[in-house]
Amino acid sequence: MQQTMGAITAVILAAFGAYAAAFFFGAIEGNFALLLFLATAVTGVYWLAEKFYFFPKRRRDAERLVSTRNERAAELARQGFAQSSDEDLSMARHKLLAQPWWLDWTAGLFPVILAVFVLRSFLFEPFKIPSGSMIPTLQVGDLILVNKFHYGVRLPVINTKVIANNEPQRGDVMVFRYPPQPSLDYIKRVIGVPGDEVAYLNKRLTVNGQPVPRINQPDYFDGEQMRYTKQFGEELGGRRYNTLNDDMRPPFVSPITDFAFRENCRYPAEGVVCKVPPGHYFMMGDNRDNSLDSRFWGFVPESNIVGKAFFVWMNFGDFGRIGSFE
Repeated sequence: MQQTMGAITAVILAAFGAYAAAFFFGAIEGNFALLLFLATAVTGVYWLAEKFYFFPKRRRDAERLVSTRNERAAELARQGFAQSSDEDLSMARHKLLAQPWWLDWTAGLFPVILAVFVLRSFLFEPFKIPSGSMIPTLQVGDLILVNKFHYGVRLPVINTKVIANNEPQRGDVMVFRYPPQPSLDYIKRVIGVPGDEVAYLNKRLTVNGQPVPRINQPDYFDGEQMRYTKQFGEELGGRRYNTLNDDMRPPFVSPITDFAFRENCRYPAEGVVCKVPPGHYFMMGDNRDNSLDSRFWGFVPESNIVGKAFFVWMNFGDFGRIGSFE
């Protein structure tokens, strides 16, 4: 039994390790939420088996050992023979009660894996900013926290909402599953909610015919490209934030992909005008001329929402980045 369970567990752990390594190094398009769910389920089965079968069996074996040892000691005492030390009995009992390695690496890890699964699935999830599309609000390398319950509680893996909460608002910084490739997570700012008409013409933003207030800010210095970019302050949905515009980039949108509700958008030479369909959102990056967003690939369906980004908890290159943002 011990050898069989050890062999089965070794195969399971090897499969998990191979999948995780392939996912980490980009050899496969993995799903970390699914991997964590499976790890929780598998270790949970081992934990239940340990609690209700394996540990009671080891305890019975240990009690049987002690009983047999006591009976034998009593018999030897009657015959006048010396008895083995209690230390030997204690060591043998401890060895019987100890978890085998395959339970240490499964049932023993279950509480930790379960805590991570609950925290990541329903409360807060960490993300790392990989690109400059949200500069200046978020920098490359920022480690951020995303509130998973702000927009409602969703079942992990299938992402189905089971408990409603707040609806996304204009100006929110939101993490979502990238519609053309849902295995990827994107982060952008909510510009249009269902029913809105969003226009971005000649690099000026209007929502429902109303220009979004914009004020000039000091030029932003791009350390990577070693040049300055025009910076503006915007206010949308009661949130104030800065955006960047590159005078070297033309206002027209290209290339444009085919997407659901493509007929809701028109693309003049000056930019784009879109009517947001029900149950969808129009997203844009704050780095307006360096962001692949709804202008190019369309609307984000409500089912793709992951959560609301709200806090930079670390940036190893700049500790001053730590804090909340809008």
